[in-house]
Amino acid sequence: MKHQALGMIETKGLVTAIEAADAMMKAANVALMGYENIGSGMVTVMVRGDVGAVKASVEAGLEEGEKIGEVITAHVIARPHTDIEKILAQHNLKVEEELD
Repeated sequence: MKHQALGMIETKGLVTAIEAADAMMKAANVALMGYENIGSGMVTVMVRGDVGAVKASVEAGLEEGEKIGEVITAHVIARPHTDIEKILAQHNLKVEEELD
């Protein structure tokens, strides 16, 4: 993960996830890793970047997501262990372009 923070928001419904992701991307310089349909209508959106940017991004996504739907949880891992990449790779969650 190249020592970048990992931010996640889990929502109930795709529309809420898209709204949260839009706010996350507009709020800070982060890279969208993708999303995962968890099941039972839950969707998780993941971003990565510098710790401060990821925190700001997740806060913005949480705020906007709660305006239109249900946010189950939001979390930032400031320094994810390198083995976390194995979990992300299983779900094809890789950043294709680097941050500016």
